[in-house]
Amino acid sequence: MSASILDEIVASKRREVAAGRKRMPIEELEAQAAEAPPVRDFRAALDGRGAIQLIAEVKKASPSVKVIREDFEPVAIARAYQQHGAACISVLTDVPYFQGHLSYLARIRAAVVIPLLRKDFLIDEYQVVEARVAGADAILLIAEILDDATMARLLERARELGMAALVEFHDPANLPRVLAAGADLVGVNNRDLHSFTTDIDRTLRLRDQIPPEILLVSESGIHDRAQVERLEAAGVSAILVGESLLRKPDVGLAVERLLGLAPESR
Repeated sequence: MSASILDEIVASKRREVAAGRKRMPIEELEAQAAEAPPVRDFRAALDGRGAIQLIAEVKKASPSVKVIREDFEPVAIARAYQQHGAACISVLTDVPYFQGHLSYLARIRAAVVIPLLRKDFLIDEYQVVEARVAGADAILLIAEILDDATMARLLERARELGMAALVEFHDPANLPRVLAAGADLVGVNNRDLHSFTTDIDRTLRLRDQIPPEILLVSESGIHDRAQVERLEAAGVSAILVGESLLRKPDVGLAVERLLGLAPESR
């Protein structure tokens, strides 16, 4: 995803939020959030103290690779993830660029018991409250698109609503900002947003700069068990994987192979 696409997505989110606030004031949304199902502990689900945990992603498409899976049934995919060993599920809710939808989150919430992350480009507290109404237990915050004050405010807003926040960065220069915001669940995005290349060594290089009490999630470019074992050996708490699972005909078996619960195919 190039910087220009990222800028375009953020601009589209600003329009989305403005339209949402006109359609339903935040006070009304907050009243709905108070009635939402109880929050499930997303961070605790990843704190396995040993075995690496999987956040499996429900994602139909992306700007860089277009449609990932034609026979896309979000609820069936989420159920398969849960049944075969995922600890949590990430649900893409962006419509124009990822062909996701907020309704996928609500539908998946009704079908599984493991915690859910709203994966989107969150820039405003309105989206945080919206996530809780739809049944999210956690939100994703991206350091590259947020200034310090907004990052800290959205993190605090999530916690007020009982949710966790996975705070993601790619550029190592953003790590001190993420820690200063108070994040206790941090993601390293192994994908370069300019060149589209992925390198899981980025997580490994940054591992020692992240305090041990913070849970570390490695995101993007994870395809096979050998990579997972390297990350696990380095003390990475969890991995976030979508595309490589969704490209397999049997997503449940793909989860088991990634987690070492089934032998890899020869």
